[in-house]
This record gives sequence, structure tokens and C-alpha cells, in this order.
Amino acid sequence: MTLPIEEITIEAALAAAARGELSAAQLVAAYLARIEAYDRNGPCLNSVVTINEEALAEAARCDAERADGRLRGPLHGIPLLVKDQVETAGIATGFGSIAMAGYVPAHDATIIARLRAAGAIVLGKTTMPDFATSWFAYSSQAGTTRNPYDPARDPGGSSSGTGAAIAANLATAGIGEDTGGSIRLPASFDNLVGLKVTPGLISRHGLSPLVSFQDSAGPMCRSVADAARLLQVMAGFDPADPHTATAVIAGHRDYLAALDPHALQGRTLGVVRQAFGSDGDADAAAVNRVMASAIEALAAAGARVVEVEIPDLDHYVEFTSLYVTHSQHDIDQFLAARPVPMKTLAAIRAAGRYHPALDLFEAIVDGPTDPLADPEYYQRYVARETFQRVIVNAMARAGAAALVFPTTRVPAPTRAELDAGRWTTLSFPTNTLIAAQSWLPALSVPAGFTAAGLPVGMEMVGLPYGEADLLALAFAFEQATGHRRPPAIAPALG
Repeated sequence: MTLPIEEITIEAALAAAARGELSAAQLVAAYLARIEAYDRNGPCLNSVVTINEEALAEAARCDAERADGRLRGPLHGIPLLVKDQVETAGIATGFGSIAMAGYVPAHDATIIARLRAAGAIVLGKTTMPDFATSWFAYSSQAGTTRNPYDPARDPGGSSSGTGAAIAANLATAGIGEDTGGSIRLPASFDNLVGLKVTPGLISRHGLSPLVSFQDSAGPMCRSVADAARLLQVMAGFDPADPHTATAVIAGHRDYLAALDPHALQGRTLGVVRQAFGSDGDADAAAVNRVMASAIEALAAAGARVVEVEIPDLDHYVEFTSLYVTHSQHDIDQFLAARPVPMKTLAAIRAAGRYHPALDLFEAIVDGPTDPLADPEYYQRYVARETFQRVIVNAMARAGAAALVFPTTRVPAPTRAELDAGRWTTLSFPTNTLIAAQSWLPALSVPAGFTAAGLPVGMEMVGLPYGEADLLALAFAFEQATGHRRPPAIAPALG
């Protein structure tokens, strides 16, 4: 292999393969070496829970097909790491839970089938907290995962392993899942691009749920273009998921063609100051300083930056939360339909087969098994539509194409802080719930680093079905600033 793989993009890997400079087998072998060096040894990131034992054989088949002039699709020979929340035929899938040990799905989730049909190789599965019930990397199955920018800190959750692994260049790109921010929060902590789509644009079939109608898989990548490439393959109608009616309404989009380095010129972006932490808090102040520079960069790239206030923001974020009300029902229903060792969250808790740091897991099990048992359920559900309308009206009044604010109000916390209980899942100051609970598309894009060298993500929130425009705006910001850089802890191998 003549090309270094550190920071390699999908486009660069495909071009090198076309020139005969990089085979899929070489690429897979190089990533396996990095996993051994940095995930299993060295800093011991502990981001990959399962390696696909057939990955090298699949890569060899891709190389043979390329030699014969047969390419499966736009991801031919590209190795991906996939959150263990997504079912993969023939590869153990544990949903982050030790209670699911031994479960090997017979069928791929719809998105895995689409990625494989496009030529992608599932390199392995990544760590996550039990059933995606935390912002932090605590898992009864895998233990804790480390942040490659500072191993003493958390990489974010619940797509913990995907965030840490892709940041450390352990695969070309990754797949996460986002219900309340589980793609965007680790993307912020790990200096990645993470996209949450309008719910239903990507099929949820074969993903363990948290709040079924709010869940969405999505790309976690080192560049906006890579995220667009993956979305191009993943999005679309699926008869097995009625929520993909969204994909029918959105229509077919060429997300890659929409990318424009000049997309910010003449566009109005709304800064939501309500989503910033206090400058009196040292952690929030560090994020605010990075965001101030990012906002200046938006203006320098041609955007008109205005202030936008979302009426009753805190009320809507609290009132539209349905995790404790809905998740136990959705997860139990999912488990009941599968040959898994344990069938209910209550049984898993009673057996102590979960990580004790998962406060949200415990709160979910303490909640109702039937959402309708909550007398406010319908009010909370309907309030989501109101929340979306309030946000869209605020954007319209300002003429804003997107809203911007820090993805989280503070940088990645230390493991010591989390172990001591400074933050819980239910109290952490993340802003990702805004788009999640109003069903709006959003992404986190690298915005820079604090003085301590910690990544900060800028969240951009768009209009329903507006993923193409959102990606274009983020791409223009990325091209103007170039804040993505690899962690020093995982350099190129000699």
C-alpha cells in the first residue's frame, strides 16, 4: 500500500483503488492493525466490541470484482464500523448489554443491507451504553470507552464507540444512531461530522429502539462529503418501516451534488443564545469562546448572522421528552420479537445485567410499560408538533436557513467527573434534544478546540426534509475553517 490511510476520505480511497494504489484488502488490514494498536493496546480506546471475522474475505471478494470490472456501488470496498445497536447478519449484536450475550442476528438491518449492496464492508461493531440509555460510554457489555483526544475523558454517547473509532481513524467512516443526540453529542466530543435526519428518512428496521418514532441511524464521519455519501445510500423508503413515508415525501435527493463551498454566501443563520452556557462556568466559557470564533467564521464566509429566540424553549425541551414514558414499551416489544436471552428490561434490571451508572436505564424501567399509562402522554406527543412549529416560525421571522448553537454547552467531561456523579444523563447540558424532540434534521460539525485541546461541535438545525441544504451549509463552513484534525494519541502507523 502506497497511500497513508490516516484521515483518508471515501472519495480518496475509491480513487486510489481505481488507480490500483490501494486494495480493499490492504485497507481492511491497515484498519485491523490500527484497532490492535490503539483500541486493544496503546491508549486502549475500547471502541470496537466485535470484529467481523469475514472482513478480510469480503475485501478480497471486492478486489476480485474490481479486477473483473464489476463494482457493486458507490461504496465498493469501503470498510465501515457500525454501532452495535444495528443488527448485522452473522455478526454478534449485543445492543451494549451483557444480557444479550450470544445473540447473532439472522438478518441485516435495512441500512446494513443497503450499505453492503453498495459495496461497503462491515469491519466490526462499536461500543455503546446498554440499549442506548446514556450520553456517556458506560456499557455492561464493553465497560468504558475512551476519548482519543484525551483518554481521561468520555467520548460521548450513545454512539460512543463509533465516535471514538472514527476519530482515531479505525475505519473509513461509521454508523451511529440518534434519538436525543446520540450521533451529534459524540461527534462534538470526537471532532466529527454527525448527522441526524428528519425521522423516517432512514429506515429503523433492525435497530433496537429507544423512542421508536424519534430514532434514526445516521453517518458519523471525518468530513461532510463522507456523510453525504453515506446518506445517499442509506436514505429511502422501506416497506418494513412505515415511518419511511418521510423518505417518500422528501423525494430522491443527490446529497453529494448539493455540496457547495460557497453555500453560506448570502444565507441567514440564526444564533440561539438560549442554548449557550454561562460564561461564569469555566467549562461553558471555553465552549463559548470557540463558538464566538465559529460565528465570526460563518460571517466571514458570507453568511448573515442574526440572533433568534425560541419562545419557551426550556418548557418544550422538558415537556416533549418521552424517554421514560415510551422506551420500555418499545425496547420490550423489539426484544420479544427476537431469539435473545432476556426479553424485558425489567428482567434485565432484576438480574442486575446492566451497567450501574445508567441512570436513564433505571428511570425507564421505573416508568410505565404502556405509554398510555402516563396521563400526559398525548399532550406530550402533540406538543412535539407545536415545538416544531414554534421553531420554524422563529426561523421564518428571521429569514434563517438554519439555526446554530453549541452541540453541547460544555466539553467532554472526565471519567472521574462522571464516576463522581457531576453529570447524569438526565442532567447533562446537551442541546441535541432541541432538534430531536422537534423532529428537525440537524448535524454537528467541528467548530474548533478549547485552549485545553478539546473538540467543540457546532450544531446546525434545518427545516424538515432539508438535509441537502443543511449538508451544503456545513460543507461550506468546513471548507472555510478546516477544524477537523486527528488526535495525537493515534498517529499513523509506521
